[in-house]
Amino acid sequence: MVVKVYGSDFASAKRVLLCLVEKGIEFETVPVDILKGEHKDPAYLKLQPFGTVPVIQDGDYTLYESRAIIRYYAEKYKSQGTDLLGKTIEERGVVEQWLEVEAQNFHPPIYNLVLHVLFSDKIGFPADAKVIEENEKNLGKVLDIYEERLSKSKYLAGEFFSLADLSHIPFTNYLGVMGKMYLIEERKNVSAWWDDISCRPSWKKVLEL
Repeated sequence: MVVKVYGSDFASAKRVLLCLVEKGIEFETVPVDILKGEHKDPAYLKLQPFGTVPVIQDGDYTLYESRAIIRYYAEKYKSQGTDLLGKTIEERGVVEQWLEVEAQNFHPPIYNLVLHVLFSDKIGFPADAKVIEENEKNLGKVLDIYEERLSKSKYLAGEFFSLADLSHIPFTNYLGVMGKMYLIEERKNVSAWWDDISCRPSWKKVLEL
């Protein structure tokens, strides 16, 4: 059964596509144009009542929220493709810890930057320079903690690539689009980590879709 991924043009959905490629799972993409309001169509709201992307359909099974989806596939196909969860329960705990860090600490400031720098005109509100400055500063503080962590291990959860690293890739890629990749490059360990994870064949494949 081929997995359907709705909203594949957006960064959160690319998080799911990355996971599926790493696990060697067949999928097809279904576009959802948020800028045209397609995420509010009644048919789509039956799949995702909050009107956000992505959603997956896997046979009769429907799931939304990108981090829930990648956890699901990493667990369901643990022995297939790249092991993204770790080999022990302790490693799994650290993976989950850094997934939560990504969601709670890293994602809010980078999301606000992307919204105000790249999408404000398209959505129809003025970019707020103060919000941009504040969130760039907050993201820098988060990355300082990453710099310390990555001085001790190659990846966030240890010496293996995991969901914790994967989950960062799509939104971090926007830093280059925004001309703010210096936030990564000025931190030696973070820069080495980004060079590694952004060069994975899975990400290159997702970018080609």
